Amino acid sequence: MIDQHTHTLYSPDASKTTTFLDYVNQAKQRGFSGIMVTDHVDFDCPDPLFQSIIDYTHYFEDVLEAKTKSNFDIRVGVELGYQRQSLGKIKQLVQTYPFDLVLLSIHYIDGLDPYDGSYFKGKSHDESIQRYFETVYEAITQCDDFDIFGHFDYITRYGDFENRTIALEDHQEIIDSILLTLISKQKGIEINMSGIDERPKRAYPSIDILKRYHALGGSIITIGSDAHHEKKLGRHFDIAIKILKEAGFQEIALFKNRIPVFYPLDELL
Repeated sequence: MIDQHTHTLYSPDASKTTTFLDYVNQAKQRGFSGIMVTDHVDFDCPDPLFQSIIDYTHYFEDVLEAKTKSNFDIRVGVELGYQRQSLGKIKQLVQTYPFDLVLLSIHYIDGLDPYDGSYFKGKSHDESIQRYFETVYEAITQCDDFDIFGHFDYITRYGDFENRTIALEDHQEIIDSILLTLISKQKGIEINMSGIDERPKRAYPSIDILKRYHALGGSIITIGSDAHHEKKLGRHFDIAIKILKEAGFQEIALFKNRIPVFYPLDELL
């Protein structure tokens, strides 16, 4: 097992003390076979916190040093935040460095941030959800330089709404369009376990979306904690496996050199 969504001190919103070796030590304690680091790169970000971009030449040198010290499998991924104006920068980064996994996520919609509430102003719950999914569809159709789409229904984390569920039938057309596009492009999704500890108190995406992805023929799926501290490595993976089996999945994908290798869920229990 490898946790395929983690953040180190190179991510500006992660613990400033969390190093590659901290994750290695935690992975060894949990009996994991390796780690995958996927630090944030958000080009053209309106938030000053994310405007400094990682120097990946130095980054890969640090990874090599940690590998040598630990004799452990450290894989390097990246979590890219999609914005329309950043497509060229995304392509250049992905084509320049030898990532093992590229996650594509939406953190900003129309230049607005769900985190600070600006995105939701003047929108109903359904309008907020629909526009988010329209942006997801735009991202996956315009961008080919990724492997897995991250935290599929992340929008439910934010907003001043009591209802943090997404009724599949209310957004069926756009969700199906997203899932079918991912499948046709041989891209996958993750089950992201951070939502259990935060809002909406469940994994991303909902089990209804996971079931729909499976029913449409989707098969590439990863498990990620979205840890921003090494103590959260592999959080709730036992729950993730149960959810995936309930949704109909028999295997998960572990990525190396951007190629998925499939492992039966029963072997990971």
